[in-house]
Amino acid sequence: MSASGRSVRLFLVDGTATGMITAEVVNWTGHLLLAPRARLPEVLQRAEAQKTGVYMLFGEIVRVGDPRPVYVGESDNVGRRIMQHSKNEDRDFEKFCIITSKDLNLTKAHSRYLENRLSNLARASGRAAVLNANDPAIGVLPESDIADMEYFVEQVRLVLPVLGFDVLRDTFVPPAHLGTHIMREVDTKIEIVPLTLRSSRKGLHASAIERDGEILVRKGSLAEINPQFAINQYASLRDKLIEDGSLKPNVECSFLVFSRDVLFSSPSAAAAVIYGRNANGRTSWTLADMTRTLKDHQEARQAAE
Repeated sequence: MSASGRSVRLFLVDGTATGMITAEVVNWTGHLLLAPRARLPEVLQRAEAQKTGVYMLFGEIVRVGDPRPVYVGESDNVGRRIMQHSKNEDRDFEKFCIITSKDLNLTKAHSRYLENRLSNLARASGRAAVLNANDPAIGVLPESDIADMEYFVEQVRLVLPVLGFDVLRDTFVPPAHLGTHIMREVDTKIEIVPLTLRSSRKGLHASAIERDGEILVRKGSLAEINPQFAINQYASLRDKLIEDGSLKPNVECSFLVFSRDVLFSSPSAAAAVIYGRNANGRTSWTLADMTRTLKDHQEARQAAE
């Protein structure tokens, strides 16, 4: 996505942050409406609910670290289709988002294209458990319409995290030759910071990359195998990574080892999983060259700006 600034307009329809919220990007014809399931009757009375468009149903994250359950659909009447889902006992969701256009140029073919793209992006992000049983058909569009819809998708990906849902964010692919040096992405100017975890005892080592608040712990990093700590708010996430094979005992059974790169939502989440206890990630992680902690680096950057 472009690094240029954007203006996103949010409107609290009910005057509260927990009710209906509309979102628009200046000079874009698209329109998003987010609402809790309980507000569906009021949403159905609104004009956007009766338009052609796509919708996303967001389930609840039950366990820390689990992906967000999401269902992506499209309809000539998005409100009516969401109402049908609400009557289905197998389709549980806590919030929903209606994505339409302020003009009348979004057709059935457009909405099918968007449904396909958004569901595939959600799957690829690693942050969503997409509940669609089958991949939506992408349909056939003229080349010019495809370009328009790709711009539409870009704006949806921009706005959705502002509304609190990151299920369409890019999967972070680390540079092949990062080394110990901090880099900046050309398009976004976001820093890519190589990190090393401060060892809690001899032999424990972990390396990671911080990007825009998230931490990618690298394959081969180690974690405590039998932590003896009573408090760890990320214990369920640690258990999940052990269950799915992301953390496995090493040959000597002295540590757990990461069998793949694992993305964490924060430095503290990554450190807590590795240590097996609550930890301040900003002081637990140091820059890869060991010159200062992540906290020191962030504060120095803030002072410079």
